[in-house]
Amino acid sequence: MTGHRGLTEVQRCYVDAELRRLLAPFARVAGGFAGMSCLADGADTVFADVVLDLGGRLISVIPARGYRDLQPPGHLDDYDRLVRSCAEVRRQDRAQPDLPSLMDASRVLVDAADHIIAVWDGQPARGYGGTADVVAYARSLGRPVQIVWPTGASRQPA
Repeated sequence: MTGHRGLTEVQRCYVDAELRRLLAPFARVAGGFAGMSCLADGADTVFADVVLDLGGRLISVIPARGYRDLQPPGHLDDYDRLVRSCAEVRRQDRAQPDLPSLMDASRVLVDAADHIIAVWDGQPARGYGGTADVVAYARSLGRPVQIVWPTGASRQPA
């Protein structure tokens, strides 16, 4: 999973419904399924909650020490709850979160994934390691990428 932060409530509801539709077939597979996320606010959190709701194993990739402190204050309770709910937490050995550490964590996620779901508006990344960069990396490896984004919606200003 890769995707935008700061979704509106309408976008969040759309993304939730689409993720449930896309992930439901995996929930019926013998042995279950796992979903990977960096647990940021926005699309990552919606994805993590859907994975857990469908009985999947949640695996997080934490880009660096101090990543929690990078999260918006209103997201900290959800972040902590999701970390506690993870079947596995993969912590990258980086001193602090920065754009390269975020992209490296996304590479770890893509490298381990069979399928990528991107909550992406199709626009260029706003900074190195953004959703567009992760999608480009996944495509360069030939990973299937499923794009989820409400028709006609635009992102919040950065």
